[in-house]
Amino acid sequence: MTTILNRLPPIHIHPIMYTFIGIAFLTGTFVQLFMIFAIVIFHELGHYTAAMVFKWRIQRIMIWIFGGVMETDEHGNKPVKEEVLVTLAGPFQHVIIYGILYVCSVGSLLPEMYLQELAMYNAIILLFNLLPIWPLDGGKLIFCATTSFLSYQKGYYIVILWSMIMCVLLLGIQLSVFGFNLSFFLLMSFLFVENFREWKRRFFVFMRFLLQRYYGNTVFKKIRPLTATPKMSLMEIFTRFERNKKHAIYIAYPDGSRSVLDENDCLRSFFHEKKHHCSLDEIAKNIS
Repeated sequence: MTTILNRLPPIHIHPIMYTFIGIAFLTGTFVQLFMIFAIVIFHELGHYTAAMVFKWRIQRIMIWIFGGVMETDEHGNKPVKEEVLVTLAGPFQHVIIYGILYVCSVGSLLPEMYLQELAMYNAIILLFNLLPIWPLDGGKLIFCATTSFLSYQKGYYIVILWSMIMCVLLLGIQLSVFGFNLSFFLLMSFLFVENFREWKRRFFVFMRFLLQRYYGNTVFKKIRPLTATPKMSLMEIFTRFERNKKHAIYIAYPDGSRSVLDENDCLRSFFHEKKHHCSLDEIAKNIS
């Protein structure tokens, strides 16, 4: 038991949870809050178990109302199929919960009132996490889809911008159709702020993606050549890098000749040799 507990990552409570604890105190809904918290923990343990199977490096689990985030040291460089399975492992936990509730109902192990409430919260948390908003599971699935056929940077930017639009759109629908709801307003505002912060640190996230490739922590499934002009900068070619694809960079000169650079040469020139402002032509000449 001690070994299992030692392997669990740190579990942190997001400050937004304290707002909902205050609401529970004012409305006398502590039992309902505990139900939600237990379901969220069970959901996140699904992600954690799948990530451990694939030997991901896990930093911590952050819990907030109706959801949470498992933070890892894997930054878009694991196989897409693997990331999809880790993402779906959370929603799959809700199927298990329904099985547990069924057993409890048949065996009369819990009062029917609590079983109905647990079933309702289980459905709400499942549907909430499947919303196409980053960093919810639905948003992560969209991220996997976009970065499967677009460059990592473009796919990542699309998901963050889309998520902010969805937050505003869903909040507008809630206000115009159903009226004001404090909990929903707080959740959408929280997700919007989280995505806005993610947008502000987008360059840092992209650098982590490149560093993973530079240090050889990327799983490559395909080789894809990229054609570039001699005056193109390293950062310009980096923005075209795709996840799980190894790139050979062909520099096309005006006279019709070509030279080739391996992506490792470019990454080493950028991170190790600090040639941030050199063109691809200059990098190629230095290597040759």
